[in-house]
Amino acid sequence: MVYDSSDAECLNSPNKRRILSIDGGGILGTFPAAFLASLENQLDQPIGDYFDLISGTSTGGIIALGLGMGLSATDILRMYKEDGPNIFGQSGNWFQNCLANKARFLRWFYRPKYSSKKLDYTLDRLFGNKKLGDAKHRLVIPAWNPVSQSVYIFKTPHHSRFRTDYKSPIIDVALATSAAPTYFQQHMTEESVGLIDGGIWANNPIAVAVTEAIGILKWPADQIYVLSLGCLDEAYTLPKAAGLGLMATKLVSLFMNGQSHGAMGIAKLLTGDEHERKAIFRVNHRVSAGIYPMDGVSQIENLEGLGFSYARERFPSLRSVFFEFTAEPFEPIYKITE
Repeated sequence: MVYDSSDAECLNSPNKRRILSIDGGGILGTFPAAFLASLENQLDQPIGDYFDLISGTSTGGIIALGLGMGLSATDILRMYKEDGPNIFGQSGNWFQNCLANKARFLRWFYRPKYSSKKLDYTLDRLFGNKKLGDAKHRLVIPAWNPVSQSVYIFKTPHHSRFRTDYKSPIIDVALATSAAPTYFQQHMTEESVGLIDGGIWANNPIAVAVTEAIGILKWPADQIYVLSLGCLDEAYTLPKAAGLGLMATKLVSLFMNGQSHGAMGIAKLLTGDEHERKAIFRVNHRVSAGIYPMDGVSQIENLEGLGFSYARERFPSLRSVFFEFTAEPFEPIYKITE
């Protein structure tokens, strides 16, 4: 791989733009949350202060919103550890959890597996009545409108066209981007817009973030660097001739992987990654199929350990790219007081 001689200069340039992108994945968000918390322990300020744009989908959207509001990654990780079991109905003893799981499995055939009330309660404690316009950093949070069959992206007021979203309650944005079909019910916003999980079309939001940076913010492509965090990569194989019975359990992973690879390809093409310069730094972990389900709260401790291990390994190479100095303060075009 050959890089231009100006690459080292760009890494140290105060004009470079740094993007943080976080995938969706339910309780697997513990992995990127722990990764960020471990990195943050080596820094002088909250880790969100080092990025010019933060994007996240579903559980990654909740992390992005937390960082955007100025929370520490440690606080966000604590939410997964303390509230995760309650959100996914696993806060009782072994016998109670076993009975609840069986009841939920039967109910899952005709209604969402989990109630959104516990997630709503957790988000209310985390964000209160704050609105998207209160964010301290630029945010891009994907959701999906199933009625109009169209993308719905929440954005901070970092462009003159964005006159609406900044008035939206943070809780609305978080519940919308994380309303995973069959797991949680569709979220109805204050404006009576029914929205579901942005993972339907952008579970890996890196292409959304890079397109926003280049197309809307007009940042030069050769000054953009992206830290892209996954929520584990499940290894599986597909038979050459498979019917619905063999494919059913793998369909979600199949679609999510396809979207993720497509998004990475778009982001690499736009930033010139690999062939022209090193612009995208992807952090993920490959696991065997079935070990880490999206609602598997019994794996929280292992996910936390994975995140800390990866941070320990990757921090030396990431420091010079992302963490030598903080980003310029974000000045929204429109403010809540107006």
